[in-house]
Amino acid sequence: ATQLSPRDPINIQFTSGTTGNPKGATLTHRNILNNGKCVGDGMHLTEHDRLCIPVPLYHCFGMVMANLACITHGSAAIFPGEAFDPGVTLATVAEEHCTALHGVPTMFIAELDYPQFRDFDLSSLRTGIMAGAPCPVEVMHKVLKQMHMSEVLIAYGQTETSPVNHMTTIDDSIEKRVGSVGRPAPHCEIKIVDVDGTVVPVGEKGEICCRGYSVMQGYWDDAERTADTIDSEGWLHSGDIGVMDAQGYTQVTGRIKDMIIRGGENVYPREVEEFLYTHPAIQDVQVFGIPDPRYGEQVCAWVRLRDGAALSPDELKQYCRDKITHFKVPHYIRFVDEFPMTVTGKMQKFLMREQTIADLDVGANAPAAAGSN
Repeated sequence: ATQLSPRDPINIQFTSGTTGNPKGATLTHRNILNNGKCVGDGMHLTEHDRLCIPVPLYHCFGMVMANLACITHGSAAIFPGEAFDPGVTLATVAEEHCTALHGVPTMFIAELDYPQFRDFDLSSLRTGIMAGAPCPVEVMHKVLKQMHMSEVLIAYGQTETSPVNHMTTIDDSIEKRVGSVGRPAPHCEIKIVDVDGTVVPVGEKGEICCRGYSVMQGYWDDAERTADTIDSEGWLHSGDIGVMDAQGYTQVTGRIKDMIIRGGENVYPREVEEFLYTHPAIQDVQVFGIPDPRYGEQVCAWVRLRDGAALSPDELKQYCRDKITHFKVPHYIRFVDEFPMTVTGKMQKFLMREQTIADLDVGANAPAAAGSN
């Protein structure tokens, strides 16, 4: 029989398609088994824990951060259903006395906003991981207080790193858990570099790069894309913008491709989103750039309101003025019932951008509300 090697591929894991066509990341036994073990260690999982897993198993979140984390620690893996349903997930946690719960921020938002949320006893919860997309500060505070997840962790990475390369700890302060993605995961090297590949000083923004056991072998049957992503020294370039502080905590401020340049000023969508989340009528919001002949780009926001809430574009702009810099105030605002997302719950801003550009070009009847800032 053929003998397996830890470095043999076990999975061709396709990326989530948040920027376009998914790519096949070739992951090895060594990649994913060790990553699952490190995640479970970070959660302090034991044979007494029961993890509720509403995230899909065909994604690294479910397969590695949940399933393999449980397998390597003897914890129970509990699957609430074939597809995510907030009510079913809450009922499963209550009925099965789950001690941990995984999810992307949109899942936690849906659970918190579920009409019968207060009917479920979630007091058994201790920990879990929120990952896959930036977590709004307001959502984190609600998860800690209303879902009893005092040891909830933030994890960050990408499919190409199996996937986790940063995590907070259960002992980190609330400020660190809402203001950063934690420190480099065990056995992972992290550096922040400028456009020339030079490491930037502490506290300055640059691209997050990772090197270590978790980096994929490459993109399946795509040497060109692999070479564009992993350099000659083994560093994987994430395409994410981040800042590392003196204690090694990293704050992810956005995607390089998502950064908006308006009139020569850099606008980071995450910063605008965090501010807009503070409006009591807003349930969820996504910010991105739209081409503009005068400024190069304008800021556009897609907004989903809470049930029963009312808000006009002008009212939202007025809320922004004098609180954030004028060039960060959304020029285009569209109110929506839902966002285009991948099957794993990640926002597809490129589709929002394409749809908004198309609607504005054809002069549709006010698909987005515009106004001068």
